[in-house]
Formats: sequence, structure tokens, C-alpha cells
Amino acid sequence: MSDQKVVLVTGCAKGGIGYEYCKAFAEQNCHVFASDIPQRLNEMTDLSSENVETLELDVSSDESVASAMKTVLSKHGRIDVLVNNAGIGSTGPLAELSLDDIRKAYEINTLGQLRMVQQVVPHMALNRGGGVIVNVGSVVGKVPTPWAGSYCASKAAVHAISHTLRVELRPFGINVVLVVPGAIRSNFGSNTAEKLANYDWKLYKEFKEAIADRARASQGGKSTNAASFARHVAKKVLSPRPPKQIIFGHMTGLFAVLSWSPLWVRDLFFAKRFNLNKKV
Repeated sequence: MSDQKVVLVTGCAKGGIGYEYCKAFAEQNCHVFASDIPQRLNEMTDLSSENVETLELDVSSDESVASAMKTVLSKHGRIDVLVNNAGIGSTGPLAELSLDDIRKAYEINTLGQLRMVQQVVPHMALNRGGGVIVNVGSVVGKVPTPWAGSYCASKAAVHAISHTLRVELRPFGINVVLVVPGAIRSNFGSNTAEKLANYDWKLYKEFKEAIADRARASQGGKSTNAASFARHVAKKVLSPRPPKQIIFGHMTGLFAVLSWSPLWVRDLFFAKRFNLNKKV
């Protein structure tokens, strides 16, 4: 059996961070399975190489996850690293955002990761005697922002799940790494902003531009390059002793300060940043 590590990455369409994860792990001589939903498989064609295979995988479907896992194991007999990257944005005031949209964010961002974990852990624990699970959280999972409460909550749940799994999986030699990205340049912000076109806010109609601004907030000129971010994460994950957390990217310093600040300071900062000081 080859000593080459087998890595499964979710959410790998071109333009996203997952796409860059695949290239970064392949550069480290891993055999990578780049996966995404069927509608986006054509966005991964140029990833295919000797070290990268593409795979259909919908993290919101039990059947799809089980099928993808079966395919990887049948080809290589093991999964050494799982990167739970698949996710969607969810922007809008919590008092008006539809529960269906909020539910979808949880289904993909939170339960999608846990669904993958529950499929891969028995294999890693019983057949491999170890492995690495990488769960992608966010700086807003610790410091939530206005206009993105559902997304922030879905990522806060990922943080809680990851910290629990890290201890629960220790007896099986499985490392759990929580990745906490800052502002990373990708198509994530533009995809999220596009969804807002379908919303006709009622109570918050005067805040429409501020809400759209939040959707684009991670894509400013100083945002960290996705390729650089992915290479940094891949090297850390593949180290002999992977870290418990990888916090990296633009604005992580600011959010660290905010996490330690009194709530009134945080509230003032976000109210000013996202135009919530005016009365309606």
C-alpha cells in the first residue's frame, strides 16, 4: 500500500477555498479527492491530475456521503485526512430571514460536517488507528456580527462540535483541527451577495445596502489570498503533531481583540460598522 496520504476535501468548486486546499495538499504529495455537488463538478475539471480525483458529494445527503465514502475506500482503502470545507453564506436580519434559509445554513455548514465525521470516524478508528479531521469554522463563530447571525451561529456550532470531538476522538488517535479563517479572498462573498437579490426586506428595508455590505465584508482589498491560506493550512495539518486550531487570515487580529472586549465595546463597533446607529 502506498505511503501517500489520502485526503478528502468537500466543497471544491473553482473560485473557492476548497479548490485551493486540493492544490495545496496535492503539492504536499497527497492523493486528493476533490468533491462537490453534481451541479458544480464541471467547475473542478482542471483540478484532475495524477494526484487529484474529482468526486460527487452532497454533504446534506446521507446517501451521497455514504456513496462518496465507499468510492474512496474502494479505490484506496483508507482516508487519512478529511477536510470539512463545504459551506454556504447566510445573510440577513434574524427577525426577517426565512427559517428555510436558516435551516439550510445549518444543514450544510453544521450538520454537513457532522454527517461526514460520523461516516469517516468508524473507518479511522477501527481500520486505520488514526487520522486527521479538519473542520472549517470562522472568526465569526466566536464573535458574531450583525446581518449574518444565522451563518455565525452555524459556525459557532462547528466550533463547539470540534472542541468536543477533539477530546472524544483522542482514545482512537484521531486528531481534530479547527480551522478559523479570517477574511479570505474567494467567490464566497459574491455568491452570498447574489442571494440577497431575492429578498424584499420589510422592517429592514432602509438597511438594504448595509446588509449587502456585510455579505461582501470578507472580500476587501486586504483579504488574504486563498492559495496562500490553503498552503498554510495544508502544511500545518500534515505536520507530525497537527495543531488543535489554525487561526489565520486578514482580520483575525481584530476579531481576537473583539473577543476579549466588553460587550458594549463590541456592540458599538458593529453598530457603527454596519449602520445600526440610526433610528427608524
